[in-house]
Amino acid sequence: MAAGLGTRLRPLTYEVPKPMVPVANRPIMEHILALLPRHGFGEVIANLHWFPETIRNRFGDGSALGLDLTYSYEEELMGTAGGVRNVSSFFGDEPFLVMAADALTDIDLAALRAAHDANGGIATLAVRRVPNVSEFGVIIAGSDGRIQGFQEKPDPAEALSDLANCMIYMLEPEIFDYFPDKHSVDFALDVFPTLLENDVPFHVHAIDSYWNDVGSLPEYIQGNMDALEGAVEVDGAGTLLDAAGGEAAEEAGEACIDGPVLAGEGCELDPSARLDGPLVIGEGCTVGAGARVKHSVLLPGSRVPEGAIVAGAVFGRAGALG
Repeated sequence: MAAGLGTRLRPLTYEVPKPMVPVANRPIMEHILALLPRHGFGEVIANLHWFPETIRNRFGDGSALGLDLTYSYEEELMGTAGGVRNVSSFFGDEPFLVMAADALTDIDLAALRAAHDANGGIATLAVRRVPNVSEFGVIIAGSDGRIQGFQEKPDPAEALSDLANCMIYMLEPEIFDYFPDKHSVDFALDVFPTLLENDVPFHVHAIDSYWNDVGSLPEYIQGNMDALEGAVEVDGAGTLLDAAGGEAAEEAGEACIDGPVLAGEGCELDPSARLDGPLVIGEGCTVGAGARVKHSVLLPGSRVPEGAIVAGAVFGRAGALG
């Protein structure tokens, strides 16, 4: 699923689709696509809407990532489930995987598929325990994992579960029999309630893997920091700079570095600058003399002025991701 507008991540998504926003100097969607073949998923279709050519031009037919990748363009958004129904012929008669292309995760997809096969239900939903249920749709399940109900961003005092819906699903083709006859269809609002009403069994699969829906700028920054510190297994792009400090760093013509710093290609880092990681520096960035940058994400082509201080921020210029 790659068709959403990513409104909660604005202004980053004014000029690019959310799946193309970089984490560790690679688009979020690239991390997801790289995950698929490692778990036996090789044929992929992505639904597109917002700046579709940005995604097409980056990934093409998917062969560079070991995939057979095709696309479906939505002139008008069809909802999370409507976009899947629109390409139902792609899946044939086999169970299939649906997942968001704009969340950061290293989930074991093979384990999800095995759990689905064992459950024998029409759907298996990946869930993760979260400390703050008020930010997520949560799922209520019995001791056998069968889903009994849903709550959308409940007040913690009223929450009946702490299992967040990760929007990663293994589905049987028969699920399309429970879709309402309308243009825009949502899994959480339309399809899953219909399954409950018809007493159709479907289940949860609890994961311990990393999962971040990158639903806000603070979560976006945290995702980048986690990628550098190894909390999520993804491959960044660029050079991981070695820590160097004080006069020795300046004499060697290197910036003073503390903690993991990932620098993209073509960066110019003044030797008198101080860089405190975890820190992601996009390609073509410049950090001026005496500047201090800490726990931030510098978007491609950013210019940190001489003597400036950037801390805990997403820093860049207009059009940096366009």
